[in-house]
Amino acid sequence: MEISLDGKVAVVTGAGPNIGSGIALALARYGAKVACNDIDADAANRSVERVERNGGTAIAIPGDVTDEEQVKSYLDTVVDTFGKIDILVNNAALLGGRGVLDESAEFFSRAVQVAAMGNFLNTKYVGRHMAERGIRGSIVAISSSNGWSGTAGVIAYAFHKGGVNNFVRAAAMDLAPYGIRVNGFTPTAPTPDNPDLIAEQGPGGVLDRPRVKGLGGPTGDEPWRRPTRWDGQRPPLVPMGTTGTPTDIGHCVAWLCSDYARLITGCDLVVDGGARAKNFAYSPAAPEHLAGPVPLIPLDVTGEMDRESR
Repeated sequence: MEISLDGKVAVVTGAGPNIGSGIALALARYGAKVACNDIDADAANRSVERVERNGGTAIAIPGDVTDEEQVKSYLDTVVDTFGKIDILVNNAALLGGRGVLDESAEFFSRAVQVAAMGNFLNTKYVGRHMAERGIRGSIVAISSSNGWSGTAGVIAYAFHKGGVNNFVRAAAMDLAPYGIRVNGFTPTAPTPDNPDLIAEQGPGGVLDRPRVKGLGGPTGDEPWRRPTRWDGQRPPLVPMGTTGTPTDIGHCVAWLCSDYARLITGCDLVVDGGARAKNFAYSPAAPEHLAGPVPLIPLDVTGEMDRESR
């Protein structure tokens, strides 16, 4: 099966520098022209540069996904530049945060706003664009394992990712009459494989380098505090031994946006090495006894060449 997105135009929100950049690169490598959005203009431009040095076509469309006028403006830029929009990937989100005992109202509100309005506004206006022009397109919202099961230390993130999951199902029902598909995609803690990001923070990800006192960052030092997260080795807790990389995510999102997935809507595609499927009492094999997945099919050719030259 040869996946091809030739002739399609994609918008990716929150396009830098980890999952969003990996998705943008994948869509471009499979043939789409890609518009990279991020509230940080530099991050959007760096995502474009990565696509272009791998032979793809992309533009930067910086803007705040919670601002209706900015959303309409950057989507107009995409249409003016490429003529249409066939694919939307809603990836913009605020990471990090704290647990329910420590999170601030300000961070909680902003995190929920980015997810809620980012998904809503972009889906609304891209959906209208597609419906008005008879484009039977694909919209993908990036969820998280935190949206399906409880995790300590990220109360705002867990709340808004859970909302994303039902937004997908409801939007899929609204847009089904137009032949527009809406799906969710659930990764979990991918290991970065963007050469630029690795150069800045080193190899490995959250599984290899758990944040102090858990994913949500440090908490108070009151004497009544109890630890809420396992701080030992985490990779063995994943059945396949790895949760993958943004390239793994990109391959699957590209397929979900292709015509091969023409009847898939209102669903969630999980790429997490089996993390969500396992029973709480499941004890995976020791790392040395795990075969692991087949080798990764790379998309960042320049990154591979850089590594080989070292």
